[in-house]
Parts: sequence; structure tokens; C-alpha cells
Amino acid sequence: MDVTADDPTGEPGPTEWATHDDVGVGPWEGPWPSGEHYDPELLEHGDRRNVVDAYRYWRRESIVADLDRTRHPFHVAIENFQHDHNIGTVVRTANSFAAAAVHIVGKRRWNRRAAMVTDRYQHLYHHPDVATLVEFAEQRGLTIVTVDNTPGAHRLESVTLPRECMLLFGQEGPGLSEEARQAAMPVSIAQFGSTRSINAGVAAGIVMHAWIQQHADPSTAW
Repeated sequence: MDVTADDPTGEPGPTEWATHDDVGVGPWEGPWPSGEHYDPELLEHGDRRNVVDAYRYWRRESIVADLDRTRHPFHVAIENFQHDHNIGTVVRTANSFAAAAVHIVGKRRWNRRAAMVTDRYQHLYHHPDVATLVEFAEQRGLTIVTVDNTPGAHRLESVTLPRECMLLFGQEGPGLSEEARQAAMPVSIAQFGSTRSINAGVAAGIVMHAWIQQHADPSTAW
């Protein structure tokens, strides 16, 4: 089931539209292009959304459909038992790297402010607990990979991530739940400073990019 991305802060979240006229493009000049993927409203008023230039003036559903042709076969999951504020960052990064889907484990509601509206172009799923996430992964042949700096974890820098996998991240502070640790292949990110852990949103970006380096074709990037 797709997640209902309510903003629990009570404040309006980001909108589809940017607020600065120097972002995006103005109304289409000249005869309008043909094609069902174009949005007449955007052609008339301009497109200030947070999308790459190739998708300017496109309908949102057409962008999602086009992304579906080239999404990568890795999924991203993050536990949400304490309303982690990093989820929006994880969603935005997953969209940037064309992840197949993002899975929220635990509480359904999450603060989407940091997602910068990228959640509208990303497939999102909710799972009430780790057990249902594991069931989803097993049904689709996805290897679950947890990211935590615990004893016995494989170094991310020296391991090959499975091509079809579910990258599972814990919450800021407590990290992964015990149930999550027992369900997967653990990897850790090499650290050299005094802090005991890396921000969950940053860690997610590092691991996703490691997958990209190992499995994606850079020549197809924007």
C-alpha cells in the first residue's frame, strides 16, 4: 500500500512549485508541442517544479511512467518508530538515484518536508513492522542489506552489494531494531573520526551511491 505522506508538523509542506522565477522555465513560447505527456497548464503558465530539464512541461504521471522504464532494481527501507526526521532526505536521495521504491517501516506518518516533493515521483510503501517488510522482500527475491556499525558487519568499501536488494536503514540515535539486525546481511561504513555514527540520511546516500558505482551505467545519468 502506498504511504500517506502527511506532514505531522501542522505546517504546510513544500509544494510542487518553486517560489523563485529564476528556477525552471516560463510559459512555452511559440506553437505548443504535441504529445499526451505535456501538461497544458504548465505550457501556459510555466514550469517551476523541482524536476530535471528533460521533464519540463510534462504531466506528473507521465514523468513517473517514464522513470518506471529505467528505475534501478534496488529498494530502500527506513524504520520509523520514533518519527525520524531523516526520512524525507532518504526519499529525496532514493529518487535521485532512481530506486525502485522506498519503504517506511513502523509509523505511517512521516515529515515529508526534506523530501522536496520528490515523494510524488517515487513509489512509496508502508509496512507496520520488519516482518512484513521481510515478507515483501522474499516474495520479490530481494536480499535485505542492513547498514549499521556493529561487530561482524561487512565493510561497505570491500563488499559487492546484491544487484536486487533492499537497503534497510535504522533511525537516528537508536539505529536498527534488533528484529531488523537479525533479518539481513549487515554492512558498515568505514569511519575515522570521534563520532560513533553517521547521520542516517547521510549513511543512506553513501550506500545508495555505492550501489550505483557497482551496478549502474553512468552514461545514462542526467
